[in-house]
Amino acid sequence: MTPTSNARTELPGLVRLAVPLVAGLTASSMLMITDTWMLGPLGAVALAGASLTASVIVVLWAALYGFLTPVGILVARAFGAGDHPRVARVLAHGRWLGFAIGTGCAATMIGLLPLLPVMGQPVEVVQGIAPYWIAMALLLVPYSVNLVYKQTLDAVDRPWTGVMWMFVAVVVNVPLSYALVRGAWGVPRLGLTGAGLATLAAECASLCCFIAHWHLAPSMAHFRHRVSVLRKGLQEQSREGFPMGLQYLAEGGALSVAGVFIGLLGAAALAANQIVFSVASVVYMLPLGMAGAVAVRIGQAVGAGESRRVRPIGMAAIGLVTLWTVAISVLLLAGGERIARTFVDDASVIGIASSMFVAVGLMQVFDGVQSVSLGALRALLDNRWPTAVTLGAYWALALPLGWVLAVPLGQGAAGFWAGFAVALSIAAVLLLRRFLQQSHPERAARWACTEPAR
Repeated sequence: MTPTSNARTELPGLVRLAVPLVAGLTASSMLMITDTWMLGPLGAVALAGASLTASVIVVLWAALYGFLTPVGILVARAFGAGDHPRVARVLAHGRWLGFAIGTGCAATMIGLLPLLPVMGQPVEVVQGIAPYWIAMALLLVPYSVNLVYKQTLDAVDRPWTGVMWMFVAVVVNVPLSYALVRGAWGVPRLGLTGAGLATLAAECASLCCFIAHWHLAPSMAHFRHRVSVLRKGLQEQSREGFPMGLQYLAEGGALSVAGVFIGLLGAAALAANQIVFSVASVVYMLPLGMAGAVAVRIGQAVGAGESRRVRPIGMAAIGLVTLWTVAISVLLLAGGERIARTFVDDASVIGIASSMFVAVGLMQVFDGVQSVSLGALRALLDNRWPTAVTLGAYWALALPLGWVLAVPLGQGAAGFWAGFAVALSIAAVLLLRRFLQQSHPERAARWACTEPAR
C-alpha cells in the first residue's frame, strides 16, 4: 500500500475525531468572543480592559493546555492497548495535577495585578479592571480540571460527550453575561466585572457536568477503577508535561508580550487587538483541534503496536489543515474590515484591526502546519527539539522582528502580527521536517519503549 493510500485511509478517523475536538475548543474560545461582543457597545476602554486581561490569561491558558496535554496522549496509548485500569490511573493523576497547576496559575495572575499601573498601560484601562481580572484568574482552576476530563473523553473515543459539557459553559455564559454586563432583567449593570463573573460561573457549571458524567454515566463504568495517586505517577506525567507546557507558554507568552507592547500604542490599538485576537483564536481552533486529533490517533496507534500508521496519520492531518487555512487566509484578507465592523463602530479601531487582519491572514497556513506537526511529535513524546524550535521562533524572531516592524518602521500594531507570520513560517518548515524524520518506521522501537505514566 502506498503512503498516499495510507493517508487516505486515515482521513475518516481523523475527521471523526477532529470535528468534535474543534467544536470543544470553539466552545472555550466562544467564552472570549461572547465577552467581546457584550462589551463592544460599552466602548474602547471596556474592550481594552478585556484585551489586557486576555493578553495575560492566554499565557496561562496555553501553559495549562500544554502541561496537561500528556493526559490525552497517555490515555490514548492505554486505550489503544486495551488497558482500562491504566486509563483510570492517568486520569486520577491528571486531576490532581490539573487542580494544582490551575490553582498556581490563578495565584500567579492575581499576583500580577498590582504591577499593571507600572507597565505603562493606559490609566483609563487599568482603573476598574481588578474585579474582572480576578474573576478570570479564578476561572483557571475549573478550566484546568475540565481540560483533564475533556482530553480523557477524547482519548477513549467519546469526544462528543466532552463537547456537550464544554458547550454548557457557552449556554450559561451568553444569558448570564448579557444580564450582568448590560443590566438586563432586573440584574444590576456590572459592565466589565459582570463579564468576568459570568464566565467564571459558566466554567464551574461545565466542571460539575464533567464530574457527574464520569462518576455516574453507565458508559464510563468500565473506566472507573480504584487507583492510588502515587508520587511517581505525578512526577512522570509532570516530566512529560513540562516541555509541552513550555512550548505553549512560549507561544502564549510571546502573544502576551506583544499585547502589552500594543497597549503602549493606545486604547484604540489595544481594542483592535482584542477583536483580531478573538477572531484569530476561533479560526485557530481547527488547526489546534487537528493537532489534538493527530496526537490521539498516533497515540492509539503506538499503544496498539501499529507503528506503520504513524506517518500516514500525520500527513493526512497536515493535508486537511492546509486546505482549511488557505480558505481562512482568503477570508481574512478579503473581509477583515467587515469582520471588525461586526464588533465595534469606532472608525479608528476598525482601521487598525483591518491592517492587523492582513498579517493574521498571511500566517494561517504556516500556523496550521506547525501546530499539527507539533501535535504529531508530542504523540511520539518527542519534546526537547520541538520546544527549542518553538522558543526560538517566538522569542528570538517573532517579538524582536515584530517590534522593529511596529515601531522603527512605523507599521503599528500590525507589525507585531507580521513578525509572528515570519517566525511561524520558519517553525512550520523545521517541525514538519522533524516529524518526517521521527515518523520513519525504523524508529518504531523508540516509540514503543516509551511507556505511559503508571
